[in-house]
Amino acid sequence: MSELVRVAAVDGVCEIRLNRPGKRNAITFEMYAALSAAFAAAEADAAIRALLLSGEGAGFCAGNDLHDFIAGPEFSGAHPVMGFLKGLATLKKPLLAAVHGQTVGIGVTLLLHCDLVIAARTTQFSMPFVSLGLVPEAASSLLLPRLIGPQRAAELLLLGKPFDAAAAHSLGLINHVVEESALMGEARSLAAGLARQPPFALAATRRLLRGDPTEILARMEEEARIFGGQLKSEEFRAAVNAFLARAKAR
Repeated sequence: MSELVRVAAVDGVCEIRLNRPGKRNAITFEMYAALSAAFAAAEADAAIRALLLSGEGAGFCAGNDLHDFIAGPEFSGAHPVMGFLKGLATLKKPLLAAVHGQTVGIGVTLLLHCDLVIAARTTQFSMPFVSLGLVPEAASSLLLPRLIGPQRAAELLLLGKPFDAAAAHSLGLINHVVEESALMGEARSLAAGLARQPPFALAATRRLLRGDPTEILARMEEEARIFGGQLKSEEFRAAVNAFLARAKAR
């Protein structure tokens, strides 16, 4: 397993931790492959009852690594990222997330596939896809309006403005807000509670709650088609150059 993604099994819980703190846990293709492998191994291990995703360093995840996307293969339904996204949509075991600090792009949209999300009070969320000349992914264009309503989803996705943990909680995007010092303890306690539940009833109830993933997978494919086209566009190149220039200045 890549050291950029650390995996440990404790008392029926598979802890998966993004470990690229120097880049604010921006996810590379290598990390997506490691995440997919960790999900598959946890699904295949009868001793694992729940998965817990978290991030090392000052923030949970700064989104996709833009350099990887610029230099990488053409984006399509067969792209390395899509294996991870499809794994999210078809995961059979409960998935929890513990988020803190900067949580951007895919760091936010993947939460729509989690069963429980715990956030530190200082977490700052944003989905700046449009401002980068892109479209949302992870079927968030379908799942976010379902969760919070079309108008509020439009505000978050079209404008890409940041919002804090209190707002995320009021929208129903996260379950609990805690102090950062208590984040992992609270998340592990919830994960352990899930792991102690009768396994068949737990899995069956999750399946009933989430329903048939066919529509979600289809939306992922549709998003990927448009996303791939935008990666070749002039507006994407201009937006990324402006973003990188601002980052360099900072």
